Amino acid sequence: MTDSQVEYTTLLARYGELFLKAGNRSRFERQLERNIRRALAGTEATVQSPHGRLVVRTSPAFFADVEARLRKVFGLVSISPVACPPADLEAIAETGLQVANAVVTAEPALRRSFKVQTRRSNKRFPHRSYDVSCAVGNRIAAATGIPVDVKAPAFTVGVEISPGGVFVFAESRACPGGLPVATAGKALLLLSGGIDSPVAAYLAAKRGLALEGIYFHSPPFVGEKTLDKVMSLARVLRGWDAMSAVWVVPFTDVQKKLREAGRADMAVVLYRRMMMRIADRVADRIHADGLVTGETLSQVASQTITNLTTIEAAARRVVLRPLLTYDKVETIALAKRIGTFDLSTLPYDDCCALFVPPNPATGARVKDAEKSEAKLDLDALADEAADAATRMTL
Repeated sequence: MTDSQVEYTTLLARYGELFLKAGNRSRFERQLERNIRRALAGTEATVQSPHGRLVVRTSPAFFADVEARLRKVFGLVSISPVACPPADLEAIAETGLQVANAVVTAEPALRRSFKVQTRRSNKRFPHRSYDVSCAVGNRIAAATGIPVDVKAPAFTVGVEISPGGVFVFAESRACPGGLPVATAGKALLLLSGGIDSPVAAYLAAKRGLALEGIYFHSPPFVGEKTLDKVMSLARVLRGWDAMSAVWVVPFTDVQKKLREAGRADMAVVLYRRMMMRIADRVADRIHADGLVTGETLSQVASQTITNLTTIEAAARRVVLRPLLTYDKVETIALAKRIGTFDLSTLPYDDCCALFVPPNPATGARVKDAEKSEAKLDLDALADEAADAATRMTL
């Protein structure tokens, strides 16, 4: 390894919101560590948690893969590739110089200025943070001629001295933030092949929910390519730890009976109310606390506050709508960022697009829906559909 080459095998991971959890913080930290270990399965990585940080060590062969996986772990706000010198001031200064040289070799424009920032949680280390910053900064300035600018540096060399080791770094890469998955309970997400529901899954998982999906399949009106598309979306979400399985519910017969029983303009509301009933039954089986949908207020004609109220009235659990106030531009931007947009825009419609009237009801009241539903044995239909559901693991 030369001064301009630093071969990293260790990553320092930081978390944000967990600091707010006071007495529950250790529970959140343990869950985050479990999630990281699961995300890194098969990479030979080890995980330690010294003093408010997580340290992940791996081999050079797995380093890029480990870094990519960590950047999808909810609860982490950033990671840094770090060099790990011994707890000795001279060794730390020399490592700081190597890290700085690697930075300006990769990007010469950063030679404008730098600073050193030290965090010392190991109070047994004999030098103060200020003294460490000065020692490292003097070494870098003398060897490279790069000036120090503590107010607006072109790059920063970070030094962290903790009971778990010494870490020197110059880069910080963003992670998704939020809370560790499974710290906020479990929910069942109504997953379609569209743009919205996968994004809703991402946002719900980011707030700590563990999710399974439920997809309503209506062959032959909806083909197997649509099911393949939904499962592909679910696998992308699995990469974010935002879905662990998908329940596939045969919905064709239910959809036909609802269409025959109700007013044509009520079709969408009736479909969705029945989806809520079936989802509740599946949620009972997996002990889920709530339902999640990708519905957005006023995005399409049927998504009025009145209709959403009528749909929600059919559910026994809380219905969470993470996208409620998003506009389509915001949702698409997030779908592109998390990798679901290209799949969602494949030309295979889901069951929600079937039998949709040209002028759907925009002010459907609960009593209007119940009047149509009175012609059907709703419990029997919902039980039959839930019993026929198949759970597909990812």
